[in-house]
Amino acid sequence: MKPTLPALILILSTAAALAGGHMGEGVEHFFENWDLDSDGTISLAEATEQREGLFYMFDSDENGVLDTVEYDLFDETRASASETENMPSKAMQAIDTLKREFNDTDQDGQVSREEFLTGTDTWLQALDRNKDGAVSQADFGQS
Repeated sequence: MKPTLPALILILSTAAALAGGHMGEGVEHFFENWDLDSDGTISLAEATEQREGLFYMFDSDENGVLDTVEYDLFDETRASASETENMPSKAMQAIDTLKREFNDTDQDGQVSREEFLTGTDTWLQALDRNKDGAVSQADFGQS
């Protein structure tokens, strides 16, 4: 099963926003997808909800676990979306928190929903440059 269009949009908008430099449009798309209450910030609750959505989009057998095949597809989709030269280290750190090795906390080769959602706080912290507890356009150097 291939990921749905919304999954690809979420991943691509995240990668575009994180790419740096000429990213104004990418940041806007990122916030359109992740700022669920349109208040200009992405809270931990919003990030958790969006990461949960990503998880379920790749959990093709709907068993609450991303097995090797499902996570391979997620890794491939994310990698192709984030192939950008000169990506800032903060962006790479945030993208790295979506990798299997980061999320497979019990190292059993599978990632449960709980394992994946546990990484949300680290994901948010990687993006929250000004350390105010939420992600805003200021964290991307945008006002």
